[in-house]
Amino acid sequence: MVMSEGFLDRAIAADVLQGLKNYPVTAIVGPRQCGKSTLIRHLVSYDRPVVYLDLERPSDLRKLDDPEWFLMNQRESLVCIDEVQRKPELFPLIRSLVDEWGGNGHFLVLGSASRDLLKQSSESLAGRITFKRLTPFLWQEVKGRVTIEEYLARGGFPRSLLQDDATVSFAWREDFITSFLERDLLQWSGFSPATMRRLWQMLAHSNGQMVNLSTIGGSLGVSHTKVRNYLDLLQQTFMVTLLPSLLSNTGKRVVKSPKVYIADTGIVAALLGLSDFNQIAGHPVFGSLWETLVLTNIQGMFPGCEFSFYRTSNGAEVDIIMQQSGKRIVIECKASVAPALTRGNSSAIADLSPDHTYVVAPVEQGYPLKPGVTVANLSELFDQIQH
Repeated sequence: MVMSEGFLDRAIAADVLQGLKNYPVTAIVGPRQCGKSTLIRHLVSYDRPVVYLDLERPSDLRKLDDPEWFLMNQRESLVCIDEVQRKPELFPLIRSLVDEWGGNGHFLVLGSASRDLLKQSSESLAGRITFKRLTPFLWQEVKGRVTIEEYLARGGFPRSLLQDDATVSFAWREDFITSFLERDLLQWSGFSPATMRRLWQMLAHSNGQMVNLSTIGGSLGVSHTKVRNYLDLLQQTFMVTLLPSLLSNTGKRVVKSPKVYIADTGIVAALLGLSDFNQIAGHPVFGSLWETLVLTNIQGMFPGCEFSFYRTSNGAEVDIIMQQSGKRIVIECKASVAPALTRGNSSAIADLSPDHTYVVAPVEQGYPLKPGVTVANLSELFDQIQH
């Protein structure tokens, strides 16, 4: 049974409303099952008709057998089209209609594919569409409803996180993985579900590390180019995050390969067969899961910022570098209630000369560690960066 104490506000809600006000077409993109449909049901006002089409429902698809005839009759409505990536040929028609109608707020499209996979939209709707990304739940959206330990173990997908029963949560994530690999990815050609599952398993074991495409390809029996294509597809469907290395002018030899994260801690735990926090806490992946949790949250809270990491051949390293309004912020993730910086961390901070460094840890309350360095929990991190 899923907890049901009302709708939980989402951080991007105000941005979506601004999009409807200022653009003919607003797109909400994000992984499947992250709450896009629930968000719009609570967000859209009913001062005018709303037409909702789910392109995974055959009856709704049939309404678009003659899409021009159907959509041209919806001028006075807000047309919401869910899973729009299943019918990208709609975008030129939408462009034509919004140009004819004028004004804003005509279409709200939802998709579980990124802008790059929806190439026709960015080409045919240039200047007419704004993209908003919805993530699984961020900590700021659910704190007070769950503990940080539950959030780490279950991840942010609503039907996993908000279950009363941890066993049901784990089973939901296992089903999600199977459904994603064996059904959802069928709309994209050129991959094998079995090979993709093995790749995902390998990524779970090396979560947050740099990957060697040739080594992975050798283990999977495919070329490194194929592995790159698989990673691109996982990234474009919001299942994997690639964090690039900082293009540094420090004069040091830096590692250039990106770090690869599975984008939800609960999915990583399920792939590794870890059903609760107690199992995770004793597993080698524990530290990288905390790093994943911090990264996905700050990317979700600050979508306009650039993120990278820093590592040199001499062992200087920090987990995350955030560029915000000309400021450089270093974020080091420590899965400990008594965090400390390593010599490599201190060396990297000296190389980078950031405006401030945060050591993000599951502490009750943050504190200054030394000049320019603050220990903070997730909520404090958001508050301090915003101010």
